Amino acid sequence: MSESISELMDLKELYQEIILDHGKNPRNKGKCDGYTNDAKAHNPLCGDKVHIYLKLNKDKEIEDLSFEGEGCAISLASASILTETIKGKDLSFLRKVNDDFLNMIKNKTKITINSLSADQITTITSLSGVQEFPMRVKCATMAWHTCLSAVEKNE
Repeated sequence: MSESISELMDLKELYQEIILDHGKNPRNKGKCDGYTNDAKAHNPLCGDKVHIYLKLNKDKEIEDLSFEGEGCAISLASASILTETIKGKDLSFLRKVNDDFLNMIKNKTKITINSLSADQITTITSLSGVQEFPMRVKCATMAWHTCLSAVEKNE
């Protein structure tokens, strides 16, 4: 059964609210204490900047995760959503969520990881609207690519 126009409009409004909330009140902003990995990225086309800080324990679990940065609401919201989703998880979870997220943005697929709550899936999916605006894709994906870079450069 297809969704009605009003259901789609409600979903679009919910997604906008989530992005605005995370953009105005980013979670995990600042430099986490004792970080073990970090990476920076900058998009010269729009001025977005992000610096991801990860604190990994000996079991390769993400004990702490934060970011510093400046940019548009989408860029800040994406970094906030990323940190909130993977903080406390392990690196294999990070890679799975990252792949799922990038596939969603680039190939218009759905988030498939079963261990995420419905709220987490909704929150991540709120960024899917950038698919319609190719210039905004980098805003949404920069923090996710940067987080992987932080892990890979120290492995």
